Amino acid sequence: MMTYIIAGITTFVFTVLLTIAGHGAAFILVPIFLYLGIPLYTAMSISLLLNAISMSLASIPYAKEKLIVWKSAIPILITATLLAPLGAVTAKYMPENILKWLFVGFLIFAGFMTLFYKFKERPVDSNTKKAVVFGSGVGAFSGYLGGLLGIGGGNFIVLFLVWVGFNPKKASATTAFIVIFSSLSGFLGRVTMQSMDFTLLFWCALATIAGTILGAWLMLKKLSSKNVKRIIGITILLIAFKMIWDLLK
Repeated sequence: MMTYIIAGITTFVFTVLLTIAGHGAAFILVPIFLYLGIPLYTAMSISLLLNAISMSLASIPYAKEKLIVWKSAIPILITATLLAPLGAVTAKYMPENILKWLFVGFLIFAGFMTLFYKFKERPVDSNTKKAVVFGSGVGAFSGYLGGLLGIGGGNFIVLFLVWVGFNPKKASATTAFIVIFSSLSGFLGRVTMQSMDFTLLFWCALATIAGTILGAWLMLKKLSSKNVKRIIGITILLIAFKMIWDLLK
């Protein structure tokens, strides 16, 4: 029971912080669940579903504030949703240590991008055909990797949208909407291949709902996410280095 309580509290805290920062919490919950003794594939599956729940709730106020750019979201959403189950199936046939090393690589990437990437808004390319092609490619890559690692893929999508010139807040809101479907698709691809800890899922789902509501409210109240992102970035890198230490033992 203590594992469930710790998992629920941790889920709530990181869901609040990462919702403020404009991300789902799956990529940081997976290693935390591992340290609590939860099997890797179960941790990935539950984290994907929690991502879908969190981003569904966050997208409601984002849509009301007209922060979601629907035309850009659709092509990315389609390919990400289609490729996520393939990533989930691939993970089933990969050695667990290889998956953990891939996850470490992703954490290091996410940590440094969170700490050092500078968001600069610029005019968005009006070439619709080009945007669809690039968006579809990014969606396919993000969806597959999200399904493979149980992370949803939103970190790559939001960076792409900012890179092409989106306002950071619109990029985060649009990514949140896309991640609903890629995470749910990845979860469905996994859940049919393994057992599920429904007690853990129940408590973490409640924590996710509460954390997302609070985090989205704080974000829309224009709470600065600068310091929050620093905390998240440092935490991600510490988790990555701890995983490296454990893998090298």
